[in-house]
Amino acid sequence: MKKSLMLIVAVATLVGCNSNQKKGGDSTVVAVEEAVAIKVCAAESMDVEQLETYTSEILPYKENDITPAAQGLHIDEIKVDVGDRVKAGQVVVTLNRTNLKQLEINLATVQDSYDRMVPVHKAGGISDQQLLELENTLNLQKEIVDNMKKNSVITSPISGVVTARNFENGDLFASMPILHIMQIDKLKVMANVSEQYYPVVKVGQKVDITVDIFPGETFEGKVTRINPALDAQTRTFGVEITIPNSNERLRPGMYARATFNMGKYSGVMVDDVAVQKQAGSSERYVYVIKDGVAEFRFVRDGRRVGNKINIIDGLEPGEQVATTSFIRLANGKKVSIINE
Repeated sequence: MKKSLMLIVAVATLVGCNSNQKKGGDSTVVAVEEAVAIKVCAAESMDVEQLETYTSEILPYKENDITPAAQGLHIDEIKVDVGDRVKAGQVVVTLNRTNLKQLEINLATVQDSYDRMVPVHKAGGISDQQLLELENTLNLQKEIVDNMKKNSVITSPISGVVTARNFENGDLFASMPILHIMQIDKLKVMANVSEQYYPVVKVGQKVDITVDIFPGETFEGKVTRINPALDAQTRTFGVEITIPNSNERLRPGMYARATFNMGKYSGVMVDDVAVQKQAGSSERYVYVIKDGVAEFRFVRDGRRVGNKINIIDGLEPGEQVATTSFIRLANGKKVSIINE
């Protein structure tokens, strides 16, 4: 009896459904969207150090080519070699002095003629003009001898290390420098800094220098010169940075990065986990949460400070951004915040 009653109810229900469909009735099942559970953090306004890094190479503090003033002289002796250290004023090259000896003989002859003509002039035997001509000849000969002496014995004008030697003893000097000397107990870096920082960079300002050969190590330099004119093509200005190098660990030619602290500014910071990289590009994005809905938004990121990233553009202080569940998120997706 119960089975029969259940069968009758089922048939009646089926007939009722068919009847509704025939009358144009529509039965729709509404699916409720499941909210994605996420954690969030708030964008904060913080003081951020504005660090700017410029690449360059390390240069010697001073360098000098050892070159005689006159061509065609034979090199008598080169007293130093590559790698040797020299002091300012030290004799490094001597040239053949045969020509000098002849010039000194000529000078002695002219000096003798002049000395003999002085009393003759007093006695009225020669005119003032004749004596003056003899005096001019004597002075010219002295100048020639002095010049030859300077070029017969060549000293280094700076203290440093010999980095090149282009001749051997007995060679005839040509146009190429005999030696090249560099001062490396101090070094310098030339940085081309963006024009917007011209009012900020000052002589004496500290600059951090890093080189690839010493990873994780920082060398302290100071601004010693600022170019007063900007490059019209690049809109940059040259800055000379001097680096102490008494232990000579740094060497000219090394690739260097010079980091300037341009002061602090108020910036927007968020947890680094909130900033995602778009696949296939260098773009960065975040999901901003508003009224329980995720909004996809591109941002421009800057410096990392600890576990936070400075957002230069695209985010305002106080806005909440997702820090989890990125795979399930999409623009317009409903979310539920589960921060503990």
